[in-house]
Amino acid sequence: MEICDNLISYIENTLKDNQELLALTDFHGQSFQYRDVARKIAKLHILFDQSGIHHGDKIALCGRNSAQWAIAFLATITYGAVAVPILHDFKPDNIHHLVNHSGARLFFADSSTWENLDRDTMADLLGAILINDYSLLFSRSDALTHARENLNLLFGERYPERFTADDIAYRRPNPDDLCIINYTSGSTGFSKGVMLSYRAMWSNVQFTIDGLDFLKPGDGMVCMLPLAHMFGLMVELLHPFVKGCHINFLTRTPSPKVIMDAFAQVQPKLIVAVPLIIEKIVKTRVFPLLDKPLMKLLMMVPFVDDHLLHKIKERMEATFGGRLQELIIGGAGLNKDVETFLRRIRFPYTVGYGMTECGPLIAYAPWDIQRPGSCGRVVDRMQLRVASPDPATQAGVLWVKGDNVMQGYYKNLDATAAVFDADGWMNTGDICNVDADGYIYIRGRDKTMILGPSGQNIYPEEIEQILNNMPYVAESLVIEQNGHLVALIYPDLENATKQGIDIDTQMRQNIEALNKELPGYSRISDLRILSEEFEKTPKRSIKRYLYQH
Repeated sequence: MEICDNLISYIENTLKDNQELLALTDFHGQSFQYRDVARKIAKLHILFDQSGIHHGDKIALCGRNSAQWAIAFLATITYGAVAVPILHDFKPDNIHHLVNHSGARLFFADSSTWENLDRDTMADLLGAILINDYSLLFSRSDALTHARENLNLLFGERYPERFTADDIAYRRPNPDDLCIINYTSGSTGFSKGVMLSYRAMWSNVQFTIDGLDFLKPGDGMVCMLPLAHMFGLMVELLHPFVKGCHINFLTRTPSPKVIMDAFAQVQPKLIVAVPLIIEKIVKTRVFPLLDKPLMKLLMMVPFVDDHLLHKIKERMEATFGGRLQELIIGGAGLNKDVETFLRRIRFPYTVGYGMTECGPLIAYAPWDIQRPGSCGRVVDRMQLRVASPDPATQAGVLWVKGDNVMQGYYKNLDATAAVFDADGWMNTGDICNVDADGYIYIRGRDKTMILGPSGQNIYPEEIEQILNNMPYVAESLVIEQNGHLVALIYPDLENATKQGIDIDTQMRQNIEALNKELPGYSRISDLRILSEEFEKTPKRSIKRYLYQH
């Protein structure tokens, strides 16, 4: 593909070059070719223009992943307006607040989101548009109402012959113009509006073009992550779209069956997932098989073990559709036992690292050169430094600088000043080691680090990772109370009940086994068993701040 120096050129070129290819499909629903997408974008541009939307105005989007969501987003950024994606999992009060805080002039919402909202609390809006079919939900503007009612007529007047690839021409923004305000999902507190420029978005897309070169026009992609989250938006929408791929949206909450059906039908070469999906597959389908007495015996026989592992690998690859070239895991580190097993069978997975504030990419390495426990090396056009005299042996806070980094937090100068230094370096809030070859190893969050009794650094995430792999533990959180470490555990009640396991006894045995693996200063003093799972952000991170009292 032609190398471009800006995101809008990439979008324009893919719409021109791939007219007949399928672009966007709602799984078991409607499909659009690239030519259909271009035509719909043109209609939305007319709607924006006739309604008095100017370059730089904010347009909010809130709804489940769908082809129409993607088209509305692409129309917004190619028009020169600022997209404000909002996670549909947010509560109504939060959505109202973010629409108002961003100063959005138009609001695209799906029906399930809109029915819980109150238009009167969003006074700055000209109107709201239903994502499903772009009909008007309400309008405070005669110009908007007229434009929507006469959109086909206005389109015919603009393109009297017919709309062709030659009509696809978008304004080139300044690289430092604001492209997106993306509100963080808040695992440590309130949402902040991350301001990402066109330069940051282009730099992220360019890295995926250069680093994931095995994806070709027409290749299928399954989009599972929320499009209102930067990881999903960048790696599962923008990146495959500019390559001419066919993106399939799971329009409802992705259950294991829906996901497996999609993989079987689409046969993706690339899958992007949070750790939970791969860990569930390995822990429920593979580990129980390997724990059977006969398998344990066979795994001790030379050559037989290799043959069995190869068969397991083949079955796992078939589970993912049979054409998988790389599985990228992001959002959190992978369970150590699962990672060790996947490396043993040479399964093509890698762990990446990023954050909303970098749109989102910070580190990545292809699966065949990735190192155990690492999330890769810093991506192109980015620099890193670690606040440590020797990052290889002493962990320190990771700082980054470069094209991917945000411009700051929208309308929040204090929060912006708190993360940037005078030279433009941004504090990620993550603590890491970096080896001699530049591989990054995340230890934990700076905010969650606990100081031990003699000043030792304790990273609760590392303890939780061990604990989560113990019998009948679904998830856990390690907190400090009165100078002692306490483990909060939500057990796997369903399986424990089936097996007749006494939860209280099992969890105490787990803590005993855990403490044998830990140094004295980071051992667990007490545990609390929870009857309900932890409250999560929409990207499935535990809201730690709710439990640290």
